[in-house]
Amino acid sequence: MSEIQEHRDERMKAVVMDSYGTPDVLELRDVAKPTPKADQVLVRVLAASVNDWDWGMLRGSPENRMLGGLLRPRVHILGCDIAGRVEAVGGDVRAFQPGDEVYGDLSSSGFGAFAEYVCAPEAGLAHKPAGMTFEQAAAIPQAGMLAVQGLIDAGRIGSGQKVLLNGAGGGVGTFALQIARLYGVEVTVVDKPGKLDMLHAMGADHVVDYLKEDFTEGGKCYDLILDVKTNRSPFAYARALNLNGTYATVGGSIPRLLQTLVLGPLLARLHHKHMRVVGLKPNKDLAYMNELFEAGKLQPVLDGPYKLADLPEAFRLFGTGDHRGKIIVTMA
Repeated sequence: MSEIQEHRDERMKAVVMDSYGTPDVLELRDVAKPTPKADQVLVRVLAASVNDWDWGMLRGSPENRMLGGLLRPRVHILGCDIAGRVEAVGGDVRAFQPGDEVYGDLSSSGFGAFAEYVCAPEAGLAHKPAGMTFEQAAAIPQAGMLAVQGLIDAGRIGSGQKVLLNGAGGGVGTFALQIARLYGVEVTVVDKPGKLDMLHAMGADHVVDYLKEDFTEGGKCYDLILDVKTNRSPFAYARALNLNGTYATVGGSIPRLLQTLVLGPLLARLHHKHMRVVGLKPNKDLAYMNELFEAGKLQPVLDGPYKLADLPEAFRLFGTGDHRGKIIVTMA
């Protein structure tokens, strides 16, 4: 038997879903270990993290059914964010070699992080800093990119601004809070009461318990709002913006996101308030995140880690919204 055939016959552990539903549909199984194509890297996954996209695909939300299978999912192994060690490389790969420690977001290449091994395109990975743990690295790719692209690219954050982060206690929010503080802004955070002490300790100037107060109704206005929830109308968010202020959303309800896209230009013309929906550019700013981490200016907030076999439990926690930062899953 050839070495290629032997490799193809190897098995690995992975959490698989054959149907949409609750976390109970997730099953730990032995499946075939993937073989890298010429432009791919085979990574031994050591840590991964749970993202909102994974939750939407598991639950079979309408938009995910349209893209990923109407009645049954086409993606059977969830997971976007990985951190691990290069096991093998395809013949065309130049940036990596076996033994390299890497991390990245696989959302543009088919998911598959909740497994012992996964194949990733060369462009979908970055070298992990030596001082960064695999658990820390797995927290960064998607949430970190959304925080950077929401605050900097879309929000154009600047010194002296009043900034509000809605849903600040999760992955995107905890990265955004740390990045915003580097710009000398006044930061207000909104989340559940159980996360507010943590956010205050991380440097938030003001905290809002969303169960007691609607920040769009209190009369306070902000220069920049970064939102991960998008559960209100664009007019409500515009009411909480200063003149020439910017609202940037990185996720949430699809109908609300569409409203923002449609009504944003009207609000800009009539009220000089800018509404932007951030389209994720995977892995674009990993080098920037590496710089912040190595300079001691950024520390991922981790919840867990959970073992691969306990992934359903991790998803159940994600569904409650009670997690702090990123939920981490380790394969060991």
